[in-house]
Amino acid sequence: MAIGRLVLRATVGGLMLGHGLQKLTGSFGGAGLEGTEQMMGSIGMHPARHQARAAALSETLGGALTAAGFLSPLGPAMISGTMAVAIKKVHLKNGVWVTGGGYEYNLLLIAASVALAESGPGILSLDGILRRQRSGLGAALFALGLGAGAAAVALAVAEKVAPGEGAATEVTGTEAVTEVPAGAPPA
Repeated sequence: MAIGRLVLRATVGGLMLGHGLQKLTGSFGGAGLEGTEQMMGSIGMHPARHQARAAALSETLGGALTAAGFLSPLGPAMISGTMAVAIKKVHLKNGVWVTGGGYEYNLLLIAASVALAESGPGILSLDGILRRQRSGLGAALFALGLGAGAAAVALAVAEKVAPGEGAATEVTGTEAVTEVPAGAPPA
């Protein structure tokens, strides 16, 4: 079972680490922070610059912590949170199946992350070496609850600081410049 957990952690965590690095640094053909910021703005995640950094760091760090089996269940919680936002803002409207742009893949990552939190990282992990393993129902609920809570906060912030109706938006080069009406919070 130790090898199975190692393989699952390395796969889920490693792929999420790479996915985060695409957003953070542009590695592996990714858009980098500038492209991620534009994407966040286009799906209504405001302020786009902060949301882009938060998602990129959460995916990168969550993936790295999960792959290493360190500070579990924090890594699985970070993965769950970012995938919950992706489902809500991008994939939910498309149904389940990924072939139609649905949330199948994101939900699979959440399930695998929660399962890893419940089973613990195993002896072949940094937590195992340090003898600080956390596992069980409490760890799974922590990962799921923290991920859902962080997703709810990110979505609430996006809604609260969304540019107001009637705000004029102008595209200059690769940046969108939004004039915020008086009294509205800055994006």
